[in-house]
Amino acid sequence: MKRVRKAVIPVAGLGTRFLPATKSMPKEMLTIVDRPVVQYAVDEALEAGIEHIVFVTGRNKSAIEDYFDLQPELNGFLARSGKLEQLNCLQELQLPAGSISFTRQQSPLGLGHAVWCARDMIGDEPFALLLPDMVSFGEKGCLAGIMDFYERTGGNVIAVEQCHPAETNRYGIVGKGKEFGAGFAIDAMVEKPAPTEAPSNYYINGRYLLQPEVFAILGRQEPGAGSEIQLTDAMLRLLAEQPFFAVPFEGRMYDCGSKEGFVQANVAFALARNDVRDHVFDPIAAMMSSLEQRVAAE
Repeated sequence: MKRVRKAVIPVAGLGTRFLPATKSMPKEMLTIVDRPVVQYAVDEALEAGIEHIVFVTGRNKSAIEDYFDLQPELNGFLARSGKLEQLNCLQELQLPAGSISFTRQQSPLGLGHAVWCARDMIGDEPFALLLPDMVSFGEKGCLAGIMDFYERTGGNVIAVEQCHPAETNRYGIVGKGKEFGAGFAIDAMVEKPAPTEAPSNYYINGRYLLQPEVFAILGRQEPGAGSEIQLTDAMLRLLAEQPFFAVPFEGRMYDCGSKEGFVQANVAFALARNDVRDHVFDPIAAMMSSLEQRVAAE
């Protein structure tokens, strides 16, 4: 069993659901409290022991590269101004030289194609895949739980959560096979099945640990739903050759690719921080109390 050292973070999406904000900035740079969405994915990867991160970018994504670059002018200004707290924060977030790479997905051909674009940088190694729109919230990052499980089972490991049975047509759904500790073997995968056809209500939540053989499958795969190269289709083919396991995430994953999920994440992370909690909670509590009184009066 090879150790997982690398992670892929695809950031080539256009972010059309957040227009007009994303007309001039990548959706991954929208902030949850005071950190861009993509920083949370990077933090989660580092917590899990990842040593090298491959970003799959697209046009107009240079702001992401600039964000992860060293900025001597800004650091010098903060030092001269005595803003040491902000300076220390930037220095803690700075990734070591050579620990990140960027490759470009030149055409929007789907998640599977974006993953395939990272093949040469990953090589013949198992790798983690983090969808940055999905932001992990909990005592322990979602990817760390996957890595712990992988060390006992090997194979391919996917994080899952449970949705309402009537909402399976919104997600990639896995079938539940034999239980393995905190997880279970996957015996089926279906992309957005109707509730009557879903093998379970466990949905893939945007965190994967995959073996490198998936690249060969993606390289010869025909477009699927939406005329895109679907990662789920490739994993389904790999399932016939290698074991797949699912690990239910004990925290919560916020879908920051949707407006409601993005707002929910901002509130959740703000309430979890000592420096802003009271400034957020008290106004919300007052607003909810006023709303309840108004509803009661009506």
